[in-house]
Amino acid sequence: MTTHNANLPDIEQLTHLANQFFTALPCDGSLLNAGVSTLSPAVDTNKLTDLAKQAVNPSVETVELNKLSTVSRSGIPINTPEANFYFLDATQQQQAITHLGSAVKSASLALASQSPKDLSSLAGQHVESPIETEELHKLLVAHATVNRSGAPIHSETATAPTFYFLEMQKPHRDLSTLGLAGSHTAFDVHAVRRDFPILRERVNGQQLVWLDNAATTQKPQVVIDRISAFYQHENSNIHRAAHELAARSTDAYEQARKTVADFLHASSPDEIVFVRGSTEAINLVAQSWGRQNISKGDEIVITWLEHHANIVPWKQLCDQTGAVLRVAPVDDDGQVLLDEYSKLLNSRTKLVSFTQVSNALGTITPAQTMIELAHRVGAKVLLDGAQSVSHLHVDVQALQCDWLVFSGHKIFAPTGIGVLYGKAEILEATQPWQGGGNMIADVSFDKIIYQPAPARFEAGTGNIADAVGLGAALEYLQRIGVANVARYEHDLLAYAIESLRSINGLRLIGTATEKTSVLSFVLKGHSTQDVGEALNKAGIAVRSGHHCAQPILRRFGLESTVRPSLAFYNTHEEIDRLVSVVRQVQAGQIGLY
Repeated sequence: MTTHNANLPDIEQLTHLANQFFTALPCDGSLLNAGVSTLSPAVDTNKLTDLAKQAVNPSVETVELNKLSTVSRSGIPINTPEANFYFLDATQQQQAITHLGSAVKSASLALASQSPKDLSSLAGQHVESPIETEELHKLLVAHATVNRSGAPIHSETATAPTFYFLEMQKPHRDLSTLGLAGSHTAFDVHAVRRDFPILRERVNGQQLVWLDNAATTQKPQVVIDRISAFYQHENSNIHRAAHELAARSTDAYEQARKTVADFLHASSPDEIVFVRGSTEAINLVAQSWGRQNISKGDEIVITWLEHHANIVPWKQLCDQTGAVLRVAPVDDDGQVLLDEYSKLLNSRTKLVSFTQVSNALGTITPAQTMIELAHRVGAKVLLDGAQSVSHLHVDVQALQCDWLVFSGHKIFAPTGIGVLYGKAEILEATQPWQGGGNMIADVSFDKIIYQPAPARFEAGTGNIADAVGLGAALEYLQRIGVANVARYEHDLLAYAIESLRSINGLRLIGTATEKTSVLSFVLKGHSTQDVGEALNKAGIAVRSGHHCAQPILRRFGLESTVRPSLAFYNTHEEIDRLVSVVRQVQAGQIGLY
């Protein structure tokens, strides 16, 4: 029998496969103890018998795994091949991988000897020797009979199986090619939504639709649980005591730093500084590196797209030092005019600071090109990733930015925690902004010796628990896969754009070819406040106002917009609800407050 296994998955991909296999077994989702629970009556027992025989004897033709039904631990039926138990944390998933072989073998040996009528009363057995990873690959990948499209894998015309995690490498489709009927990607949004308890909330008697993600994102249960566990079992100050809880707390905090470094592909965890958020990170650079290196006549370049947090600190620095603030313009679609940007760069340019994704328009800037151009004239570059890291893969080594900032609360982590990434050599050459405990190696009345980076920038007691929560959020996002998130959100954004464009009198603000997550609009004859209130009455949360980005809105002759903004837990049905309410407002069918 010919198989298509040229690209066997790595351990992360194997985790997804294992989760898929869990959903194919007729149990309550808990195989972590290498046993089999009471069978679900929803399972096709004849197919299950075939599955058991296949595991014992791989020469037997396999069943269609993706047509088996089961229930998760929460009792919710999962009938999709891409369904994954996202509620498993990293430790549980590793346990699942470790014990899966035993579970499969014990279930298979038991089931293969049973007739279908006896299956409903079968109890699990434990087998000590798990099957090898290579055998597990064969069981989960090579012996599948159908791919996601339903085509037989082993037929002459079949290609390699298009499992959910293998689709990560597919290129993004051009937004212009997608219409209302564009196919939805292999992404189980309903499985993801079960991880976010607040999405079950009701507002004004309606199911909550959270479309204010550019302001703040909601938190998955694993983050909530991780913070709770920290306060129950690890709470202590860090780096300073010899007792057990201090060791636990320090380990958890520094592990979170390593998680952030891995997420951004930084060279070292020492390039990661924990701060309150993007705003504090930008101010840190302005008041530390900026005061050391910016002087009268120097120039700082930003763009019209910036959030106030990436305007005010630089204007303050210019006022303090006599430097000049220069601003790169954008076109009518909200895209940076690269030619005009290039003309602003010269030997006097000491710093360029710009956003990777506009919070008001959703424009994705050509960051790599802009960074390269700035470096050619010797300027340093700060990249504001507050709106990008939850939607796009960000690799600081590939981008070669000198600093990157982001806020935890915009990437499914707690509020009050954020990150400043800085190249090691720059951080080491920079004097600290704030002084106090933790950031010093030695203090006398005559001399102060600072700690090396990153500790020298973390004065006082930091937000330890929420840094740990940030680490949990990034691990969660990585398990789902940023590429999967980007692809799903891209299709959702295309659907939303086309749906909103069908409403008479609605004007989208920010129509760049490359954009993500944000849908700013105004509705003729109605104030943004009225539209926001009508949506709230229907349980739909959006932002209406200037979004802390007044210059770019004024570039389009506006003081405010309505801004729905997306995350990977939003659905096409929620977009339909949004569009329906806006239509009713336009038609005068909804009474406003």
